[in-house]
Amino acid sequence: MAPPLVCVSDYEKEARRLLPLNAFGYYQSGALDEVTLKENKDAMNRWYIRPRLLRDMSQRSTSTTILGHKVSGPIGIAPTAMQRMASTDGECANARAAARFGTVFTMSTLSTSSIEEVAERAPSSLRFFQVYIYKDREVTAKLVQRAEAAGFSALVLTVDTPSLGIRREDERTKFTLPSHLKIANFLTNDMSSRMNTSAGGSGANEYVKSLFDPTLNWGDVDWLKRLTKLPIVLKGILTAEDALLGLEAGAAAIWVSNHGARQVDGVPPTIEALPEIVKAVDGRCEVYVDGGFSSGTHIFTALALGAQMVFLGRPLLWGLTCEGEEGAYNILNILQQELGSTMALSGCATVKDITRDMVIRKEFYSRL
Repeated sequence: MAPPLVCVSDYEKEARRLLPLNAFGYYQSGALDEVTLKENKDAMNRWYIRPRLLRDMSQRSTSTTILGHKVSGPIGIAPTAMQRMASTDGECANARAAARFGTVFTMSTLSTSSIEEVAERAPSSLRFFQVYIYKDREVTAKLVQRAEAAGFSALVLTVDTPSLGIRREDERTKFTLPSHLKIANFLTNDMSSRMNTSAGGSGANEYVKSLFDPTLNWGDVDWLKRLTKLPIVLKGILTAEDALLGLEAGAAAIWVSNHGARQVDGVPPTIEALPEIVKAVDGRCEVYVDGGFSSGTHIFTALALGAQMVFLGRPLLWGLTCEGEEGAYNILNILQQELGSTMALSGCATVKDITRDMVIRKEFYSRL
């Protein structure tokens, strides 16, 4: 009998065994030499937790809020493309897992389930919709209108993708979306089919080249804001300067992200970029983070550094691959349990008790 899957790395190892090379490579890969991909994880270990003791831990809660919505914990689901490569129900299963757990599910524009299908099959879920701005602005406008009509609660504008980063693993496998799947949010066969053909390279690259707008600028954020009454979250911010520009543009939240290390290799890991952005924002909007988080201690560290929510992408894909909706739900519960344990053993009864002085850089001790 196989041992139980008890942590994110267990699920990842099993997912590697189960997934076709094409799909696992697409999900797992980073840009170029994958230095930042590795750093996203390694940087977590450069922070130590400073527990406070002899505090009453008899009543504890991990609950918090995101854009005014109460959630069971500061753990959200990040947008990841083409989830039906991992599980038959794909995005629908992930959204249902989020609803059961009591957190937010962020749906990718490049999903293999449609906006309406996810809303119908996970009606009680708190849903954000991740959007790109296309060359044809009407395409983006219609997606926004559909998300509003389907009851999504916020738009997450990805701002770090005027073009796609070079992902060597996708080039090696000549990644294409399996022929039985489609990019479900696009009603024309032409737009969806571009992901199914590689033209000698990566199908994802061909899709982005043909449809994404490389002229994207801050004026387009203003255009999107005028288009909708939904709050707008800017995802892909890595500098204080851009965080401040995002505030000026009216962002409801800044999402610190390096796109899972899939765009520019050599940018900082997000746990290192987070503090300067929190300092620049100075409480004027919410701050979220993703990138390499795979344990409750990682999440605790991000909260101590000022993030209100930590989003995870790949771990949920591993859960979907192994056990479908139940696997995604188990991943969320594992992380919640690990976070709760870390909080209790560090003297934090609530998320608000996790303060900046509770984490410190590793090199501090080498100077003592």
